[in-house]
Amino acid sequence: MRVFHFVLDSLGIGNAPDADDFGDKGADTLGHIADKIDGFSLPNLEFLGLGYLKDHPKILKYPGCGCRVGKMIELSGSKDTSAGHWEMMGVKVDTAFAHFDKNGFSEDILKEFESITDRGWIGNIAASGTQIIEDLGDEHVNTGKFIVYTSADSVFQIASHVDTVPLEELYAVCEKTRKFLNKHMVLRVIARPFEGKSGNYTRLNSKRHDYSMKPVARTYLEDFQENGIKVIGVGKIPDIFAHIGVDEKIHTDSNIDGMQKNLELLKNAPDRSFIFTNLVEFDAVYGHRRNVEGYYGALQEFDKYVPEFIDKMNDDDFLVLTADHGCDPTFDGSDHTREMVPLIIYSNSLSSFIDLGTLEGFMNAGNKIKEIFGI
Repeated sequence: MRVFHFVLDSLGIGNAPDADDFGDKGADTLGHIADKIDGFSLPNLEFLGLGYLKDHPKILKYPGCGCRVGKMIELSGSKDTSAGHWEMMGVKVDTAFAHFDKNGFSEDILKEFESITDRGWIGNIAASGTQIIEDLGDEHVNTGKFIVYTSADSVFQIASHVDTVPLEELYAVCEKTRKFLNKHMVLRVIARPFEGKSGNYTRLNSKRHDYSMKPVARTYLEDFQENGIKVIGVGKIPDIFAHIGVDEKIHTDSNIDGMQKNLELLKNAPDRSFIFTNLVEFDAVYGHRRNVEGYYGALQEFDKYVPEFIDKMNDDDFLVLTADHGCDPTFDGSDHTREMVPLIIYSNSLSSFIDLGTLEGFMNAGNKIKEIFGI
């Protein structure tokens, strides 16, 4: 028995009850994509019960398989990626993480950063990662100062050219930054190395490193390990959990790469494994950049993948699909949106369709997985 849990990062399915408290009244990632796309169709996800989670004229209700489906409401006081994932694994985050406006980080934070490196810094704004290296890359190369910036997430990002700052130095500075930012409730520090020449700088995503806060309490991942279940983190899952509770870490370069890695794991992951995968491009490439057509294209890629994956599953394997928050590509700004998210559970061993209704708490996903494993 193995459980393959895919997080379709940011696939919200409509306003959470407290969306107005987050300035997100009216947000609906999946529904608004369907509104904008002529010929919208996700037939394989509809087969798994998507139409019972999103009441929309373009999304069909087709309970044709052994599935369990429900809508999950987040209880944590944040709409961050880590809060969503942690809550799925049993940890509710009561205190919102620190976010920063267009003016960047506080003077106190920057003074602490200056104390751990003699290079200094430039930037300190909320910016696109590709845009800021275009704007400040030459100054960085000429001065050796780190580029620091933030985004809509709770994040402190540090960019440097690989020919100006050795990767080992960048990573060491990020580790030191992670330690002092814990007290400031900054969720992630990200090392953003880049290469290339003036006018043609390119981020090295394969060399990106994330340094997350540790979960604020014990997660279900550790419960799985304690019960003899191997935990395999695919994509950014190990970073989200600060590598706690993860036995094997598998890097991915894209959604398609993550999907391919799971096809390989279907062949070789041992019995009693939990394979936890984040497909980040829905959020990072399309949601934050408000690209409706790109988001839909990524959903189509995953939809076409579903039958191939199911066809290769063992009879006692389980497929679990969820999201960690919304990121409505039709909404104002570039931030995440406070939405309900799907819970879809499929197995060849299930003979009936059950609508679980609306579920309080993302931990319902982890609780169902614990039930599957008999914990």
